[in-house]
Amino acid sequence: MTNPFSLEGKVALVTGANTGIGQGIAIALATAGADIAAAGRSEPTETQKAVEGLGRKFLSIKADFGSTEPVQRVVDETVAAFGKVDILVNNAGIIRRADSIEFSEADWDAVMDTNLKVVFFLTQAFAKQALKQGVDGGQAKVINIASLLSFQGGIRVPSYTAAKSGLAGLTKILANEWATKGINVNAIAPGYFDTNNTEALRNDADRNAAILARIPAGRWGRPEDIGGAAVFLASPASDYVQGITLPVDGGWLAR
Repeated sequence: MTNPFSLEGKVALVTGANTGIGQGIAIALATAGADIAAAGRSEPTETQKAVEGLGRKFLSIKADFGSTEPVQRVVDETVAAFGKVDILVNNAGIIRRADSIEFSEADWDAVMDTNLKVVFFLTQAFAKQALKQGVDGGQAKVINIASLLSFQGGIRVPSYTAAKSGLAGLTKILANEWATKGINVNAIAPGYFDTNNTEALRNDADRNAAILARIPAGRWGRPEDIGGAAVFLASPASDYVQGITLPVDGGWLAR
């Protein structure tokens, strides 16, 4: 193996790749050699430009992951365009903030559906396709985007914490079931990153200062900070890594 981190010849399906962490991961995977299918509600124009600028193929798939409706179609369109799919990155997600005493059922259901239910069924559809393809070209890889709230409780985000804690557990059970089938299932837990989801926190002077005071790295994460972990978990270098949730947090959990 000349380069265990090479993704040459691989096809990666990345959800929510139009901005932020998803965009950073898609560009990192393309830099390592993968062609990219990006699925989500918004047109990933900047991501497409960056990926194609690296000489990789790019497919944009319109999909609203608020329900399971697009799950099979997203996998089918990826395979129709590229002939296969080797890597799935479950990045698309939403967050709702309110005190738990007042949290609504609608906000609970919206977050749980997008961040956990749809992730499971998309991963299931991907796994069925991976098993159909076989592993002649190497193992299939699933990368779930978890959260620090897969380890901690947080405040004012009960459904998000429940979903991300559930996602860490889902990562383990799928690894248990699929490790012998040539499918690796792992997760990345981003720390506090400069993304749309954290805009409210960054705009709150007190919360922003408190968060920065706890991060040993002394700054919010940038989308490109997550790319190396994603390439590792997508590549042959991680073939014997199963069921982990890898924090990329500037040292937050070590504090």
